[in-house]
Amino acid sequence: MPQRPAPTSIDRDQAAVTRFIERFAQMMVEAGMPRIASRIFVAILAADSGRLTAADLADQLRASAGAISGGVRYLIQVRLITREREPGSRRDHYTVGDDIWYHSLSQRDQMLRTWIEAMRDGAATLGGDTPAGARFAESAEFYEFMLTELESMLERWHRHRAGR
Repeated sequence: MPQRPAPTSIDRDQAAVTRFIERFAQMMVEAGMPRIASRIFVAILAADSGRLTAADLADQLRASAGAISGGVRYLIQVRLITREREPGSRRDHYTVGDDIWYHSLSQRDQMLRTWIEAMRDGAATLGGDTPAGARFAESAEFYEFMLTELESMLERWHRHRAGR
């Protein structure tokens, strides 16, 4: 059976794409990401080029320039997108990397290390023999375990991806 060529963005049902973007964005909102940032992130992720301008985003998402500005600022801050400008252009392009999930998770290790340190401090401050201190000590232990597993998992993913 001959393989059908992959659809291009021209072939896509744009109403279905919009519904998908909104549905996926809503899942991210439920996980704690701001709504406009979720919509922007998914729209960029769903673009074949992996990049859109603020004007593209405002048009596609039917959102104000101010909302787009705030959303991209958040996404840049949490390192889910980057801002690029082509030489000679005055327009910023917002881009999502090819291996965004890997990079996103790999950047979380510093945050986890900070949390672990704070939890250890909390356990020491509250006293290891108190219920509150014990909770913080166990929390630190859990996150230390999770950090080790995360690092190992990311290494395995990197090898897996390289071998494809």
